Amino acid sequence: MAFGKEQYREINELLNAKFEEKKVLICAHRGSWHGNVIQNTTMAYKAALMQGADIVETDTTASYDGEVFSIHDGVEPRLFGWNKNSAHLSADQISAFHPLNGLGEPSSHHIQKLEEVFDFLCHDELINIDRTWRAAGKVPALLDQHPHMLRQAILKAPLSHREILDQLENHPVKYMFMPICYSLADVEEALAYRNLNMVGVELIAFSNDDELFSDEAIRYIHSKNLFTWVNALTLTDVPPYKPLYGDLDDDISILEGPDRGWGRLFDKQIDVIQTDWPALVKNYRFGRIGC
Repeated sequence: MAFGKEQYREINELLNAKFEEKKVLICAHRGSWHGNVIQNTTMAYKAALMQGADIVETDTTASYDGEVFSIHDGVEPRLFGWNKNSAHLSADQISAFHPLNGLGEPSSHHIQKLEEVFDFLCHDELINIDRTWRAAGKVPALLDQHPHMLRQAILKAPLSHREILDQLENHPVKYMFMPICYSLADVEEALAYRNLNMVGVELIAFSNDDELFSDEAIRYIHSKNLFTWVNALTLTDVPPYKPLYGDLDDDISILEGPDRGWGRLFDKQIDVIQTDWPALVKNYRFGRIGC
């Protein structure tokens, strides 16, 4: 199956070629960031690609003076040891600080601008750009300055941020887009955008009883020539928390074995698994389907 609309076939060609080759794609959440490798940096993306990730995910936040950084605002207490939000800082202030590493120790690294990430990923690596609604509407223009990103970048946003869908609907360059959906009503609302290069759907299901956890919903989305994307990552296991896709996550895949978590996502015909453990998912995929 080729995902996306026929009119955008050339833009989506690289994505579909990777699906043809691998069947199920693996996305590394903020790259692979352990030890002295910092999340949302080119070093983390390189590590993820070395471990077999097919896609790397980056977050975006604009400084108060309009520079877009590869950072998930809200993580500053863990990254810097402070409670200031990056969106309230200047670009110079953000650039001047060195983040703490995964061990909580000082590092010599810095938070990178989104354009540095685009410059680094210039060899047909797929990138998922998250939290574009925190980037002051600047992501499409930055992508325009990096033409190779047309085939590589997949933007995403929930329907609660329709300004992103409206912007991409009206933008002359048709970057790939994936709505974050909590229901089939969300899917239908996104499909109503006729000039959007929609290639897939990120499914959110807080429990196994949620609508988008059902096999019927997955089949329906596939019938629209859209891939299905699931977050297997475990953000926390301390209540109150909401899992991102029922009980199928990284934790259970490691604790009880990959068949219990990632394997059930394969059974359900999920097309992209986002994870914090790309090498483990890659090994499971190879054992399961030989790719």
